[in-house]
Amino acid sequence: MASAGKDQAEAPPPGGEPTWLMLTRELAALAQNGLAYVQNPFDQDRYQRVRDIAARLVACGSGVPPEAVQRVLEAEHGYATPKIDVRGAVFVDDKVLLVRERRDGKWTLPGGFADVNDLPSQAAEREIVEESGYIARARKLAAVWDRRLHGQPPSLTHAYKLFFLCDLVGGSPTTSVETDGVGFYPLDALPPLSLPRVTGEHLARLLEHHHHPDLPTDFD
Repeated sequence: MASAGKDQAEAPPPGGEPTWLMLTRELAALAQNGLAYVQNPFDQDRYQRVRDIAARLVACGSGVPPEAVQRVLEAEHGYATPKIDVRGAVFVDDKVLLVRERRDGKWTLPGGFADVNDLPSQAAEREIVEESGYIARARKLAAVWDRRLHGQPPSLTHAYKLFFLCDLVGGSPTTSVETDGVGFYPLDALPPLSLPRVTGEHLARLLEHHHHPDLPTDFD
């Protein structure tokens, strides 16, 4: 196990992300894992100190206040694993359903982190109706991508992204507590995208899957 971790730390960062981010993300995960299982109070102090150092390194590299980074790290408990970001893609006449996020005023596929007890496909369907008002049914898992590898901005959170193609079956456009806009857009006239959530590369590949249903699922 030690050699595997060493190999991971020495590997070049995927997707061109900064080396400091890859290393501090792993350092924070090691501290979180240690705090999840530690029994010796002296070791607990050491793991907390490792987490503090990881927060300061992230702050130095990103310009985010260390207190804000510390709050993010302290909110995570248990064994550290990648999060699962589930997105639903609905195409009608080659136009894709997008929603505008209240947080940044930009547009994305409906979706978000999966909830406990969600089936992956049901998570996509639920996010679509909650964020857009439309009812859709998942018909294909088009892609399982590592967030770091497809042109998204660097993030402290490591996530796998699941993209489902979904068929529109009903509903009407409705905003939500998270979204304040709903619309269908052609890929050659997209509104400003919320790049931490979705990219033009994602949408272009999903349209290919829409046109060619027999394509195998993409994965990293």
